[in-house]
Amino acid sequence: MSARWPRAVRPLLWAFAVLAVVHLAALLTGVTAAAQLTKPALMPVLAGYALARGGPPQLAGALLFGCGGDTFLQIGGDLSFLVGMGSFAAGHVCYLLLFARYGTAPGDGRRGRMAAAGAAYAVLLAGTVVLLWPDLPADLRIPVAGYSLLLTAMAFGALRAGPRAAVGGLLFLLSDTLIASGIAHWPQLPGPQFWIMFTYLAAQYALAGGVLRAAAAAPEPAPRRTQAPRTAGVP
Repeated sequence: MSARWPRAVRPLLWAFAVLAVVHLAALLTGVTAAAQLTKPALMPVLAGYALARGGPPQLAGALLFGCGGDTFLQIGGDLSFLVGMGSFAAGHVCYLLLFARYGTAPGDGRRGRMAAAGAAYAVLLAGTVVLLWPDLPADLRIPVAGYSLLLTAMAFGALRAGPRAAVGGLLFLLSDTLIASGIAHWPQLPGPQFWIMFTYLAAQYALAGGVLRAAAAAPEPAPRRTQAPRTAGVP
């Protein structure tokens, strides 16, 4: 995998870093306007960076669906929350397709560890849903449970794309669990939005980097063999 736009790679990465710092600083200092303006811009810039690096279009799609989720979640209200959650869910589907395409299937020596990891993720999912369920608004319980299942599947699938993607999947789990705990009115850390966005931005960056690395290591598809056209009378 070679860079599509090599001159744009570094500027886009720096732009993402600056936007992330400004956004997180705005959350810490309570500058709401700056936080709201920078939030929708973060994932499109990271998607541009991924494309400039030569990443697959589905990776840009996953990040842009994240932008949709970011935008709708900051609008407020149950409908916007559900639309935003649906946009994040579409991004998780993109990630799952990327892991299936570029990830490595566990060999004989890793199958036991993958099975153990799968069991751990399943226990984590079940425990989180069971604990949150009574405190969630009744109309959000089923959507949140379904989304949590897809999110956990994405985090588990990220194990196939290497350590960086695996860390990204776990951070995404943490970020969205912090969101759900806020909806359930559980006690929150000081500056909860800062921690939600800090873990989320780190998650998306790690997932993008993991996919880019896995795609670069994937073997190139073999060229198709074409059969020369036959000429009449020639066997």
